[in-house]
Amino acid sequence: MKLSPTRLRRDVELGVKNLLLHKLRSALTMLGMVFGVGSVIAMLAIGEGASREALERIRKLGSHNIMLASKKPPEEGNSQKKTAWFSIYGLLYADADRIAETVPAIDKVVPIKAIVKPGRFRNRAQDLRVVCTTHEWFDLVKREVVAGRTMTARDTREFASVAVLTEWGARKLLANEHALGESLTIDAQTYRVIGIVRSETGGADASDTPDSRTDVYIPLASARQRYGDVFFRRTNGATVREKVELHEIIAHVVEEKNVEPASKAVRRILETSHKTEDYAISVPLQLLRQAEATKRTFSIVLGAIAGISLLVGGIGIMNIMLASVTERTREIGIRRAIGARRNQIVVQFLIEALVLSVFGGLVGMALGVGIPAIVTLVAKMPTVVTFGSLVLSFGISVGVGIGFGIYPAIRASRLDPIVALRYE
Repeated sequence: MKLSPTRLRRDVELGVKNLLLHKLRSALTMLGMVFGVGSVIAMLAIGEGASREALERIRKLGSHNIMLASKKPPEEGNSQKKTAWFSIYGLLYADADRIAETVPAIDKVVPIKAIVKPGRFRNRAQDLRVVCTTHEWFDLVKREVVAGRTMTARDTREFASVAVLTEWGARKLLANEHALGESLTIDAQTYRVIGIVRSETGGADASDTPDSRTDVYIPLASARQRYGDVFFRRTNGATVREKVELHEIIAHVVEEKNVEPASKAVRRILETSHKTEDYAISVPLQLLRQAEATKRTFSIVLGAIAGISLLVGGIGIMNIMLASVTERTREIGIRRAIGARRNQIVVQFLIEALVLSVFGGLVGMALGVGIPAIVTLVAKMPTVVTFGSLVLSFGISVGVGIGFGIYPAIRASRLDPIVALRYE
């Protein structure tokens, strides 16, 4: 049967009127849809926010980069070199040279030595993580330059006594002083501050990016000349002496498709030159793909859990519609007796089910948008409400209304008019 706009509007008005005859019952039935739609949107928003944050951290490492890090072997006695004074392990300067010369897909190899040294400016002191590297570090790890400049190839060649501070470190150590051109003392060695960059990390000891907010960057050649490769650190009340030439190496691959083959080539080079596995290889591209796959699985699981609420809401709609059919048996009989067709009865009851699900879905959408906003405000967790989640949840609510309303509607249309008229 084809419904005219006038007939459809009249049926909708009649459906709303019938539902308003039992306001509390209709409102309680809608609550199932409200909480179902709201929970779907909110859970997907929280999951999307957490996933995007994790993916963004991985992207900051660079999808074209291969990250190498020195790793102290767990077996002190057997798996690392020892002398009477110190332990020797980790990446070598020769490793960086071999990787640059041997793997054609790699166009840049950035060696990094990261050491903690006391920094002093006039009467203020602050422990700094000194990142000793080359000028190419700033090509691979993008950091906004707040003032001045970063290191150049000339600084490395000339063993220049220059330093680049993070914005946080500059404010902590130099306070309100004019930073550029000032002399900064790092472990009795003096450096001229040539630039300030903004660190992207949120904490001082973040481990998911190559830098931290307490960093100061100096040329690797200068650090090697002044500090050497032997370091002292205290652990459990004892002084540990270690020789580590490089703490990290970042290798940049020209084309993304060559990242994984290049990482295998790098691993073979290190396996050949290292008797023990005193290094770790991390490929952000692989981590990114794994995180994206995990995100999809996570979204499906969250959506399925929240979808149970919609199922419960649909059962509530079926329950109230069946009760409505029983209460309105005599009305159905009268309508059939004066000429109403079965499909008209079906449409009428379906419209009532749809009214419940549509209004419940709209209120649920508002709730679903509000909950993530509250979570972000109170718990400081990132949440992202996507247009797709709104469309999906509302579409499911309408589908649930039709699916669970069709049986009561068909049951109402199949009532015998004579029996219905005699119903008390």
